[in-house]
Amino acid sequence: MNQWLEKKCQACEGGVEALSEDMIKSYLSTIEGWEYKDLRLSRKFDFKNHYQAISFVNAVAWVSHTENHHPIMEVGFRDVTIYYWTHAIDGISDNDFICAAKVNQLLD
Repeated sequence: MNQWLEKKCQACEGGVEALSEDMIKSYLSTIEGWEYKDLRLSRKFDFKNHYQAISFVNAVAWVSHTENHHPIMEVGFRDVTIYYWTHAIDGISDNDFICAAKVNQLLD
């Protein structure tokens, strides 16, 4: 089981360090399909139709609500791109990896 799935997001109001680029690159191997670009974790998900894409958006919203960590979502006709970063520190934290892993789990 992915190490991130057992964790819960911790409230972050700033005052903590963002993960280093080396740590981010190391952690990326633990969340399939995600990339680190422009100071964000992102992944594009493709679906058979718009209904499946919107159903996925709703499922991601549930993850966001339960973890209290919210991504930016770009919705297309049959695709959804998710962007995670921790706004309070303007960088990547463990919370971003936790949510990315839980989003991946939606499709397993």
